[in-house]
Amino acid sequence: MSSRVRLRRVYDPPSTEDGARVLVDRIWPRGLSKQEAHLGLWLKEVAPSSGLRTWYGHAPERFEEFRDRYLDELTDDERGAALGRLRELLRDGTVTLLTSTRDVRHSHAAVLAALLDEPA
Repeated sequence: MSSRVRLRRVYDPPSTEDGARVLVDRIWPRGLSKQEAHLGLWLKEVAPSSGLRTWYGHAPERFEEFRDRYLDELTDDERGAALGRLRELLRDGTVTLLTSTRDVRHSHAAVLAALLDEPA
């Protein structure tokens, strides 16, 4: 992953290296106020569908198939526009994708980070 795309839990304290802090979850994180989150943007439109999220259930053994299905979802108009917004932010500097997921490496945010790290 490039130094311009970072991946963190939204519950982690902000860092001076974060750049634009973008929450990419569809649902607001439990127990966290908007002020505590230190967000620049909440881009819930880029999150996976509720059906896909429920099917996945954060089961690491399903991650490869989840990634493929999520990448397919990112081609729809709403998610594609949100992905374009993330790419615009990257033109201005570092972007930190934030998620409340415990296993960040097996999350939709990790899929997004890898996709954003690829040449456009």
